[in-house]
Formats: sequence, C-alpha cells, structure tokens
Amino acid sequence: MDRIPSVDLKDFLSEDPNRKQKFIDEIGKAYQDIGFVALKGHFLDDELVDRLYKEVKNFFDLPLEVKESYEIPGIGGQRGYVSFGKESAKGKKEGDLKEFWHFGQYVEDDEERKKEYPENVEVKELPEFNKVGKETYQMLEKTAKYVLRALALHLGLEETYFDNYIHNGNSILRPIHYPPITEEPKNAVRAAAHGDINLITLLMGAQGRGLQVQRHDGEWLDAIAEPDELMINVGDMLSRHSNNKLKSTIHRVVNPPRELWGTSRYSIPFFMHPISEMKLDVLESCIDEDNPKLYDDITAGEFLNERLVELGLIKK
Repeated sequence: MDRIPSVDLKDFLSEDPNRKQKFIDEIGKAYQDIGFVALKGHFLDDELVDRLYKEVKNFFDLPLEVKESYEIPGIGGQRGYVSFGKESAKGKKEGDLKEFWHFGQYVEDDEERKKEYPENVEVKELPEFNKVGKETYQMLEKTAKYVLRALALHLGLEETYFDNYIHNGNSILRPIHYPPITEEPKNAVRAAAHGDINLITLLMGAQGRGLQVQRHDGEWLDAIAEPDELMINVGDMLSRHSNNKLKSTIHRVVNPPRELWGTSRYSIPFFMHPISEMKLDVLESCIDEDNPKLYDDITAGEFLNERLVELGLIKK
C-alpha cells in the first residue's frame, strides 16, 4: 500500500444499504491493512475550519507569559496550555518540538460525570477561541460517533455498541503549534514515532508533508489528506479491544527540510476517548484459534493513566 485509502462518510449516512456496507467494508479493510483512512463527508464546514485556524494562530501568537498563565498544574496537561517540549513519546527522553492546547468534554446532562473532568480553561484575551473550540469539538465528536458505528458493524457488534461509552467520554481536542526550528534539533522531531492512546483520532491539518505512517513492513508512508478530508486512525484502546483486528499504527511528524525551518506548522487532532469505566477487555468475537487473546483486562481510565505517566505528563 503506497497511499492512505479515502472513504466518504456520506456513503454510511445514506439510505442505500449497499453504499452503507461499502463504507463499512472499505474502512474495515483500511484499518486492518494500515490503520489510517482519509475521510470525506464529515460534519465540519469550511467556515468553521477557517475560524478555528484563525483563533488557534491568534492563541499561539500570544506572548509566552500569557500562554503560560493558562498552564494548569496537577492535571497532567488535560486542559489548557502545555508548553514547548513538555511531552515526549513513550520510551523517548527528548521532548517533542511542539506546544499545544487542550479542549475537553462539555458535560451538560450528568453532574457526577462533570465532577470527574477538569474544567475547560477560558482564554480571556480571545473569547472567540473558546467558542470556536467548543463548536469544533462537538462536530468532530459527532463525526467520530458514526465512524465508530461503522466499525462496530465491521466487528459484528450492534451498530450503537460504542454510543453509551463515548457519550460524555473523556475526549480531547488538541490544537498543536510546531514553531519554526531555530537551531539543529538534537535527536528531537516535531512529534516522535508513537501510537495514540484512545479509540480513534480525527486529524485536521494533514494537508502538507510532515505526517508519516509506518506500514507493517516497517517502511514510512507520507500521509497527506485533501483539503476537505480528515485523517482518521485507530488508537491503542480500540486495537486492544479488537485484539489487533483493527490496528493502531505507529506514526510521526518529521521535521521539514532545512529551507522550511522558518515556518510554523499547525495540526488539530481530536482524540476520541470513552468514559473511564469502559472495559477494554478483548472482544470474544475477535478471539479464535489463530488469534489468541493478546491483552490483559483493563478499563479505559486505568489505561489512560498508565500512558500519561509514560508520556511524562503525570509524574509518579
């Protein structure tokens, strides 16, 4: 495979059972073969995307001391600002060459769940930043719900299997700024090779070179989306739950060629997480003689905490 397959969510949402099944088959095959697809037909419109990028750039252009005032101690970077070089890939000591922001879940119908999550952080200098962040979060969450419905059917589950697990789930929208590179990086890249923690990731901003996906033979493939596409990949939680039937693929963001060091890069992933008590135990339907159970039982909350420690965002 020398390119990321492209699928159209409108096929799944159509009234035509053949188109719907076509989408299920295509996305299922892509996630078994490489773990990534480019998705058209999502719920983000061009105007919302333009507003979001404008506000994200406005935020990262703020003075460092203003941004750092939104870095909240004691929550593992789960809301607000995370400064440059703080996060490193699992098993890597060098920090990634990036700074980022986290928008989290907007719980409006469950007081106990609301207490479980840190509050979203309001940037008082940029009221539109908070507004457009919430709108984008909810449109990506809606898109992710239908992708997971297709994957549930692919796995032989009820179509709405994931719905109750992702309603008020611990999902994160992360605008990332990779600043211009000013000196030779010592073993550091914009984002070192890693797998995502969550169920699925929906990525905006994969239109330029930089994002690379590792094929099963070890070769790296440029993952470049069309302007109207989101790049969507399987995370470790879904890979675990499906006994690797749906594969979480290692990916990275490489540094640009030296002549482009003076440019910023922005990307905006949405990490779809379930509620913390979801059991990630391997599905019985994904175990057989040829595919024995690969993973111990664990909840989503336990798995997330383990990984945040490994990433250096939570100290033991």
